[in-house]
Amino acid sequence: MADVRLRVIVGPTAAGKSVLALALARSTGAAIISADSRQIYRGFDIGTAKPSPNERREIPHIGIDVAGPEERYSAAKFAGLARAAIADFRALGRDIVVVGGTGFYVRALVQPLFPEPELDASHRAELGRYLATMNTPTLREWCVQLDPPRSTLGRTQLLRALEIALLTGRRLSDHFREVVSEAGVSARYLVVDPGKPLAQVIENRVDTMLNSGWIDEVRRLVSDVPSTAPAWNATGYETLRRYVAADEALDLASVRSRIIQDTRQYAKRQRTWFRHQLHGDMQTLDPNEPVAFERALAWWRGDA
Repeated sequence: MADVRLRVIVGPTAAGKSVLALALARSTGAAIISADSRQIYRGFDIGTAKPSPNERREIPHIGIDVAGPEERYSAAKFAGLARAAIADFRALGRDIVVVGGTGFYVRALVQPLFPEPELDASHRAELGRYLATMNTPTLREWCVQLDPPRSTLGRTQLLRALEIALLTGRRLSDHFREVVSEAGVSARYLVVDPGKPLAQVIENRVDTMLNSGWIDEVRRLVSDVPSTAPAWNATGYETLRRYVAADEALDLASVRSRIIQDTRQYAKRQRTWFRHQLHGDMQTLDPNEPVAFERALAWWRGDA
């Protein structure tokens, strides 16, 4: 019997996941589901390394440009979108591969989901305004005290964990363990990570983004998107928003260094998450090794 487990490619940002997924999709005829909480937002393109329009015309991509910048897009919503796409493509006899670095999106898809506790809208709005004044390291320090298992995550997840803990008196991580509402999806994983060279790859990619019009993109977004919109939480965007809002009075070299540092820290958190949270059938791949694509194809076929 054919192995019907979902193929999932994960790894830290800039590791080469998308390039590999596109190569596999071209070779096998598969469609791609993007598990990237940054690529969901329309208009936030360059800094999130979205596939090009030509690539998206060539290979179907699900999960990109599915939300407005001001929308809070949950992992549960992504899982529903992905499950529907999986069913549709499988009905057409077409393979699917999930690719992305947002661990919570992947977990929401492959593990049981739970109904998050309802929060009083006015209290949540008041708390949200207060938490919005804090930088991410401060939010992380709070989360270490209130919900340690979630303290290594990104700003959006930190905010949600603090909302739940402060407004319900219970940890979000406890809700995950105790309440389930939907069956998961059987999956096998390919973890793409070049190791130490990733630090230089990240620096090079930030430079490429800056040279490809990222600042101009942010200038356009600033005129239409409120500073409180969740889309600004994507790595680098808030830093550039402040740079543009200050009429570029800040030192661009310092802004560049900050984005590189933040991206490297994000990659470190992703590595930690995948190392501790992924379970089951999992293989690793250095995309720079000479036979990387051949090994990826063997993984795809289930030969390795």
